[in-house]
Amino acid sequence: MSGGRLTQQERQQIALGLADDLAYAEIARRLDRPTSTITREVDRNGGPTAYRADLAHHATERRARRRKPATPRGAGAQGPGRDEAVREYEETFTALMMSQGLPRMTARVLTCLLIADVGSLSAAELVRRLQVSPASVSKAVGFLEEQGLVRRERDERRRERYFVDEDVWYQSTIASARGIAQLADTARQGVAVLGREAPAAARLENIARFSDFISESILRAAEQVRDVLHTKPEAGAEVR
Repeated sequence: MSGGRLTQQERQQIALGLADDLAYAEIARRLDRPTSTITREVDRNGGPTAYRADLAHHATERRARRRKPATPRGAGAQGPGRDEAVREYEETFTALMMSQGLPRMTARVLTCLLIADVGSLSAAELVRRLQVSPASVSKAVGFLEEQGLVRRERDERRRERYFVDEDVWYQSTIASARGIAQLADTARQGVAVLGREAPAAARLENIARFSDFISESILRAAEQVRDVLHTKPEAGAEVR
C-alpha cells in the first residue's frame, strides 16, 4: 500500500468517491491506501457530506506548518499545541474503534466521551463538539447504552449527562468472553446434530474446545486485573 501524506489528486478522488456514495474501504482500495487513512481524512475534514478536496488539502498544509517537534515521551502536550494533538489522537482512536466494529458516529461519540476532561458530556455538548445532528448523537448514545459502554445521569439542572464508567472495558471484555462461550456452546450443538462421526463434527468440536479455553482465560484475566481500572498511576510513572 502507498505511504506518506495524501496528495491533492488523491483527495479529489476521495471527494468523487464520496459523491458516488462509495464505502471508505472501496475508496481506499482504489487509491491503494489503508481504510483507516481514508476514515481519518474524511472525519477530520467535515465528514462525508461536507468533505471538500481543496479545503482538506489546505487544512492539512496549515496543520503541517503549525506542527511542533514531538513531545518527549512521558510528557503531556502543553499549551496551544495540545488542542491539535488531542484532535489527532481523537481521530486515531475513532478509527481504531471503527476497526473493532463500531459504526462511525458511535465510535466518534464514545471517543469524545472517553477523552473529555470534565468526565461527562451532555447531548448538546456532543452535538457542538462533533458538529452533527441531535438525532445522530441520540442514536449513537442509545447503541452505546445497550452495549453497557455508557450511562446517563441528571445533573443539578436536570440535564442528562453521559459518562463512560471506569468499568467500561471490564464490562466490554466480559461481554466478549461470554460471546465466545456462546460460540462454543453453539458449535457443540452442531456436533450433536451432525453426529460425531461426521468430518464437520470434528471441526466444530475443535472450535468449541478452542473457544472454551479463550473464554475462560479472558474471564480469569479480567477478574485478576479489574482493580487496575480503579487505581491511579504513580506520580512519575512512565506511560506505556
